[in-house]
Amino acid sequence: MQTAQKGDKVSIHYIGTLDNGRIFDSTEGADPLVFTVGAHEVFPLLEDAVIGMRVGLAKNVVIPSDQAYGPRRDENVVVFHRSKLPADMEPTVGQKMQIRLPNSNDEVIMLVTKVEGDEVTLDGNHFLAGLDLTFAIQLDKIEPA
Repeated sequence: MQTAQKGDKVSIHYIGTLDNGRIFDSTEGADPLVFTVGAHEVFPLLEDAVIGMRVGLAKNVVIPSDQAYGPRRDENVVVFHRSKLPADMEPTVGQKMQIRLPNSNDEVIMLVTKVEGDEVTLDGNHFLAGLDLTFAIQLDKIEPA
């Protein structure tokens, strides 16, 4: 029976959970995730887990934070004075803002995490940074390389 190998295009369904059981992502009710094993399109540990699986098999894969979105970094949290924002902008907690990095043309998406008086706190960390991820995966399809 055929098993997934490096170079194969595979389709998986998954449910991604955190240590507390909270689901952060899922393909339930949606199209499967399709990727080529070894092409660095998904986390390496997820690719490794698929190698050797047969269609229909399921397993859990734990991806430590340092191999997922990395640690939360304090330097990715900044506090701005409201006067630095456009005059017509009223920041609210949970709002996403596109910010141009100083001395660069690069832009990043940051999340407003606190609005207090004249100060606005923005967090540029990925929302899953610092968290270990568990994926319950099921291999649905293998297209040989």
